[in-house]
Formats: sequence, structure tokens, C-alpha cells
Amino acid sequence: MATESDQGTRGTGGDEARLHALGYAQELRRSMSGFSNFAVSFTIISILSGCLTLYGFGMNTGGPVAMIWGWPLVGFFVVMVGLGMAEVCSSYPTAGGLYYWAAKLAPRNGPAWSWFTGWFNLIGQVAVTAGIDFGAALFLNAFLDLQFGFAATAGNTIMLLGIILVVHATLNTFGVRVVALLNDISVWWHLVGVAVIVGVLVIVPDRHQDASFVFGEFVNNTGWSSPVYVFLLGLLLAQYTLTGYDASAHMTEETRDAAVAGPRGIVNSILVSLVAGWVLLIGLTFAIQDYAGALASETGVPPAQIFIDAVGVTTGKFLLLICIGAQLFCGMAAVTGNSRMIYAFSRDGAIPGSRIWHKINKRTRTPTNSVWLAAVGAFVLAVPYLWSATAYAAVTSIAVVGLYVAYVIPVFLRVRRGDDFEPGPWHLGRWGKPVGIVATVWVGFIFVLFMLPQTYPVTWDKLNYTPIAFLVVLGGAALWWVLSARKWFTGPKVQGTPEELAAVERDLEI
Repeated sequence: MATESDQGTRGTGGDEARLHALGYAQELRRSMSGFSNFAVSFTIISILSGCLTLYGFGMNTGGPVAMIWGWPLVGFFVVMVGLGMAEVCSSYPTAGGLYYWAAKLAPRNGPAWSWFTGWFNLIGQVAVTAGIDFGAALFLNAFLDLQFGFAATAGNTIMLLGIILVVHATLNTFGVRVVALLNDISVWWHLVGVAVIVGVLVIVPDRHQDASFVFGEFVNNTGWSSPVYVFLLGLLLAQYTLTGYDASAHMTEETRDAAVAGPRGIVNSILVSLVAGWVLLIGLTFAIQDYAGALASETGVPPAQIFIDAVGVTTGKFLLLICIGAQLFCGMAAVTGNSRMIYAFSRDGAIPGSRIWHKINKRTRTPTNSVWLAAVGAFVLAVPYLWSATAYAAVTSIAVVGLYVAYVIPVFLRVRRGDDFEPGPWHLGRWGKPVGIVATVWVGFIFVLFMLPQTYPVTWDKLNYTPIAFLVVLGGAALWWVLSARKWFTGPKVQGTPEELAAVERDLEI
């Protein structure tokens, strides 16, 4: 990876000039540092959210082998995807991100590539927001059950999810500076939190599992007979956790030195999460006292039971609070990234009611309506948990499939462009094509994998409804494209001449 000096585009003025060249006015407030850009993606990845909320799924689906060895395996391919995305981000640092990149890189039929990339990204963003805040609701419900006897039921969890989403949407209406500050805090919360949790789990328990269990125990409670299939299904824990780093791209219109800071945010958030996440998974697995008991916990959250069994109720609840805090930070950042994608996509007329969703609050310079649409969409997607025992795993599968297909389409198109691709100041040089090919093949594989049934026998209450969700949303988007949108959607819109863009910016200052 290479970073070239680009003094002509450094600083806020240079960022605005680059954005004008891409066809957009500087409507959002550009006040985020490179660290804050990294912090958004690192917070959305949130190893204390993804690793722990799907830990019970991992315990049933491959057990320690799938969780511990699946993490670096998936991590390698995620790095490939992230590197490919980062290179494209440097060329096109705009809030539209993936769907904008697809339009610019497609050799022909750019509007169609852009349209479907955007819709894959949209459903993935909504699903990852739902998954993160739903996980936070599960952990919060477990804590309230332990502390106050507030039963961990499906109805109570959905109620808590609604409250959490309202809080996160409200925080995001206050402006990017508040969100940036909280995301900066979140980075240290996650890193210190992992160190505290692992340290306590190493020092306090009288007994630990041996290395042969942590690195070699295979568990299959799925009903499927094939250990290979079960191991592959178990990769969902790692693949779901390592999502959301496209937020660095969506925040580039609010980031200084965006053509370098955005790509660095993508790559660094993945690398730091890979190391810290593996340490967390290994530490937690060594601390398991009663495997079956953790899975059968009345809290509904196996990691909570592992904490309590290993270090006692009081310390266990303290560790649980660390996790809940991280998950709440994560959900807030997810709403931020999701709302920016909705804002950009609606700015180009690709969402029903676009005029409503891309409005900017002049006081806070934030897309307030998009924020609330993101929150409502996430809540709706999580409601099936009321009657489906596997709804959470399905939501995470939707997030993985939607986001990774959207991630890899521009990477694939960049490979097809070959030497015609014009790199930005952050680029991969001759490694761009090989990285892109590996990333594309991997995403094609997981697209099929996470559409498949996760338990056997396949019944309505245990159905993986990922294919149904995509059929409904993308089927609707495809129908809209065929009947209408292909006649008027020309891809990302240019807002005007440099003079007109300057006028838009002056109007926001009034």
C-alpha cells in the first residue's frame, strides 16, 4: 500500500475542491479528524458486540474450533476486501461510497450497477444496525434480569431495542461533533474493555479449559451431520463482526484529508479489530466453566453466564456492563453510518420519498430525517424475533450478505478497469488486481453460504429468512428499476457547477 503526498488537496479547502470535482456541495460539516474517521468504523465493527452477541451461535455451530480458527481465516479475506475498498475510496471520497464508486467504475450500464449496489448496501446497513442494537438489547436484558429480575423474554428485548434505537437516533440529531467525540471515547472503551475482560478472566478463575479444548474442541448442535458444513456456518461469527468498516467511506464528506484518512480508517479498523478480537475470543473460551450450562443460561446470553461462572455474580455483572457500553457505542455509530448512506442515496433520487430523506438540518448540518429512517428500518427488521428463535442469526446473515456484496462490486469493477483505473493518493500499486480477485471470490462464496439453512430440520420457527428478506427488498428494487427507474436514474447526480455548489454552501451558512 502506498500513500502519495497530495498537497493540493490537503486541508478543508482541498477536500471541498475534491468534492466539487465529484459533483457535490459541501453540505455536511467537515470537522472529523482521521482518528475520528477510524473510530467510527472501529466502533461499528465492535468486537465486544459482534463476537459476544454471536458467541452462543458459535458455541452451537462448530464450537471453539470454528470460533478460534474461523476468526483468522475470515480475517485474512476481510483484509483483502478492505484493502480493495480503501483503494477505491481514495479515488472517490464521497458519502455515497459504494454505489457512487460502482457508477464511476462500471465500463457500461453504470446506473444499473450503482442502483443495485446501493440497494444491497442499504439493506445491509439497516440489518447491521438492527443486529448491533438488538445484541445490545439482549445483553441489557440479561443484566436487568440479573440485577432486578426483569425477565429476558422476546417482548422485553424488543421493547429495549426500541428504546435504544430512539436514544441513538436522538444522539445523532445533535450533530457530528457529539458523535465524533463519543466515537473517540469508544475506541478506548473497546481496547481497555477487552484488556480488562481478558485480564479478569485469566487471573480470577480457579480453573481454565486446557489448550486442546480451546483450539481443538468441535461442537455441533445444529442437527446437520456434516462437520465441514457446520464449521463453515460457524464462520458467521467472524464475518458478521468484521462488517461496517464502509462507515469510513460514508463519513469522508465530514473528514479532513478524506482521500487518505478514509482509506486508512477502513484498513486500520479491520487490523486492530482482528488482533483484539482474537485475544477476546481466546480469553473467553479458556474461561468457560460449564459449556452446556452457559448455553442453557436463563439470561439468554451465554457470555453473561460464562462471566458469572468464572468470576462470580458481582464481577460478572461488571464485565457485562463493559460489554453493554461498547455495544451502545457501536449502535450509535451504526446509525450514523447508515443515515449517511441513506442521505447520499436519496440525494441521488434512489429511495422512495427521497426529497424527505436528504434534507439537512441547517443548525446541526446533519441529515436528521435519514437518521430516523435508519432507526425505524432497523426496528422493523428485528421484529420477527418475537416468533422466530433464529431471527437474530438471520439478521446477521442479511447484514453480511448485503454489505459484502455491496463492498465487493466496486472492487470487482476496479479489477475489470485494469490500468484505466485512476488511483487516489492511497493505493495498492501492482497489488490492486490480485487483492481484488481474492476479495471477489471470497464474497461470492459467503453470498451462497449464508443464504443456506443454519439448523436441521428446517421449520418455520427456525427458518433462515435471509433469502426472503433479499427477495422482498431487492425484488422490489428490481421491479422499480425495470418499470421506472431505468428511465430516469442515471447514477449519482451532479448538483451543479462550482458556482452553484458554492451557492448551496452559502445557503447552509445562513
